[in-house]
Amino acid sequence: MTVSAIQIRDLSKTFGGGRSLLGKARHEVRAVKSVSLDVASGETLAVVGESGSGKSTLARMLVGLEAPTAGSLMIGGKDAGALRREGPRAFGKMIQYVFQDPVASLNPRKTIRDILDTPLKLLCGYEAARRTARMRELLDAVQMPEDTLTRYPHEFSGGQAQRIAIARALAAEAEIIVLDEPVSALDVSVQAQVLLLLRDLKVRFGLSYLFISHDLAVVEAISDRVAVMYFGEVVETAPAARLFANPGHAYTQRLVASAPRIRRE
Repeated sequence: MTVSAIQIRDLSKTFGGGRSLLGKARHEVRAVKSVSLDVASGETLAVVGESGSGKSTLARMLVGLEAPTAGSLMIGGKDAGALRREGPRAFGKMIQYVFQDPVASLNPRKTIRDILDTPLKLLCGYEAARRTARMRELLDAVQMPEDTLTRYPHEFSGGQAQRIAIARALAAEAEIIVLDEPVSALDVSVQAQVLLLLRDLKVRFGLSYLFISHDLAVVEAISDRVAVMYFGEVVETAPAARLFANPGHAYTQRLVASAPRIRRE
């Protein structure tokens, strides 16, 4: 039986609720409501929706940055809660996260060598010589020169910084990567370069992606399947080509119709 890279069952996240010290009921926000999804090994599943739909909260729960209120989550066939209890090394070697703002996600006080060294040392346990060799391999994989290692994050453009952030995720040797709006902060031409890079890396390293985005053009270019979120719920899931050609849910229809297209009357 094939094990899913990610298996989500009735996952929910509620912020607030309960009562204050004075007994007054606190406002409750249900950011994610009983979401069930699967990401197959080697698949790119895109999660789309407008701002506030719950897609980023879902992504943060997958990598342990938010604790679910209810539901179950399996990462590579293993219970996510059990992985967290084993420690950062066990969890980090299974799944990694690429943030929306590449420059802000990199420590400005550290060189790129230091940034890449951390997962190679703490998660992979490599000796110094092996770490240096691996850093060169990773930079080559993301098409960055070797002198990148001696420089600081502020010295790079947004596209270059995102390549470095992707290299950091690859350094952990995880086979599942959650990409939260990874190209939304980049120029259109740079977006295309990063998307092509992600596609090549997926094949080269046997990766599975959960790709969060509000940009339907980007989603159409990179995804195998698409899940549409609306007010915390998944309202439609379908192969990308079918969803864009014939969206079924009324919200998906409006979402697809609102996407700008060149020469559309």
